[in-house]
Amino acid sequence: MPGIKQTAARVYHWLEFRLRLEAPVKDAALHPVPRNTASWWYVFGSAAFTLLFLQIFTGILLALVYVPSAGEAWNSLNVLNHQIPLGWYLRALHGWGSNFMVAIVLIHMAQVFLFGAYKFPRELTWTVGVFLLLMTLGMAFTGQVLRFDQDAYWGLGIGVSIVSRVPFIGGGLVHLLLGGPIIAGATLSRFFALHVFVIPGALLVFAFLHVWMVLKLGINEWPMPGRLVRRATYIAEYDQLTHNDGIPFVPGAFWKDLVFSAAVLAAVAVCAFVFGPYGPTGQPDPSIIQTVPKPDFFFLWLYSVLSYLPPEMETPFILIAPLLGIAVLLAVPFYASEGEKSWHRRPVAVLLVSTIAVCFGVLTHLGTTTPWSPHMSAWSSDPLPPGLLHNATPLVRQGAAVFEAKQCRNCHSIGGSGGERGPALDSVATRMTIDQMRFKVVTGGGNMPAYGKNLSPPEIEALVNFLETLHPANVQPAYDPSRRELQSALPADNGAVPAHPSASSAATP
Repeated sequence: MPGIKQTAARVYHWLEFRLRLEAPVKDAALHPVPRNTASWWYVFGSAAFTLLFLQIFTGILLALVYVPSAGEAWNSLNVLNHQIPLGWYLRALHGWGSNFMVAIVLIHMAQVFLFGAYKFPRELTWTVGVFLLLMTLGMAFTGQVLRFDQDAYWGLGIGVSIVSRVPFIGGGLVHLLLGGPIIAGATLSRFFALHVFVIPGALLVFAFLHVWMVLKLGINEWPMPGRLVRRATYIAEYDQLTHNDGIPFVPGAFWKDLVFSAAVLAAVAVCAFVFGPYGPTGQPDPSIIQTVPKPDFFFLWLYSVLSYLPPEMETPFILIAPLLGIAVLLAVPFYASEGEKSWHRRPVAVLLVSTIAVCFGVLTHLGTTTPWSPHMSAWSSDPLPPGLLHNATPLVRQGAAVFEAKQCRNCHSIGGSGGERGPALDSVATRMTIDQMRFKVVTGGGNMPAYGKNLSPPEIEALVNFLETLHPANVQPAYDPSRRELQSALPADNGAVPAHPSASSAATP
């Protein structure tokens, strides 16, 4: 044993002589803090820092298996879920760690605001904290995209549609994010780089800067009613407080940080074991537009707001509200850098935090139940050519209304206007009989989604009757010869099947 101790001491002194870490570590560990800050209210920042390292550690392990490819991303997650021992648990730790980190960062920001810890001389500490919050949310969003299931695909589609509304540079930003005009393999590569390299690197830099400023400026004292912050006297008053009633950070305050961080890690581990990982759900399929993608909980409030806003208010809200909110957060320490810290004498601050918390909770709850689907009005907002409905029957007009309401022209063109994913429908009635069209609408196939559960039987009949009118004026629509043979074989008074399929449009599928 003495030999081992001597060897360890020699190694330590060899490293210390070259690294010179002992002095700064001792300064950080033993720096005095006000005694009343050794409180359970001051543990959220260290817990967020601990969760950041959990995310980095689990993320590195996941990156060893994950393939950032449009064709393999979904499969690699299923390999983790079902083929690699405890792979599902690793994914669950990473997913639930993200949820806990967002929640604790939000709680920490609220606590700092209520305790007035953004006031002089900690304005920059608050500003860095705002950027840390934004980067934490960015990590959460990019992580959801990397699941690349149906929710992630359409969630990203909604996200880039929001970005596209930015004046002048929206189109360029979409191409920058997606690596092209569509969601493809280049998109995953870019989001993988953001999620694994860019945002974590920035998070680490800002987190260490944040901790450095906390160490150098001191932990905010307990906000006593009537103790005002004045630039001319605050530094001297804080130094006197730590001198007269201060304790070393380690172990005086550190043990509570340690206990709380351990409790948070245990909670993450339990949630990961009980609830498992997030997804992936179905493979991303661009042809299935009847989908209801929902973001993870930290964005559900925004999901609810956009669901309830009238269409004309969406773009102004999307472009103005986030920028305004960030600007207000950044301006707070410079607008109110002096004065009262205690929440007992700041009723406006308490009311503001309470209102935001209630709204966030209510909107998040509504986001779990609100029926919503993407409004893909790229082509269906344009009216159908008037000539298509000239002398049309009420049933055909109803079918045209269904065609527009279900936004079929997002994938199909008529008269040169519409999408190109599916075939043009100008002469669809010459290629398919009404029964074939009915079957295709109900069951789908290929890139065609199945609408059997999304349309009622009368809507299906109206739609296929409208489709039957789509043929050149001098060309008869397709028909089933067996119907004509059946008609000739049946007695005339036996409810004969009509000779032409258009006469059978009232039949049910």
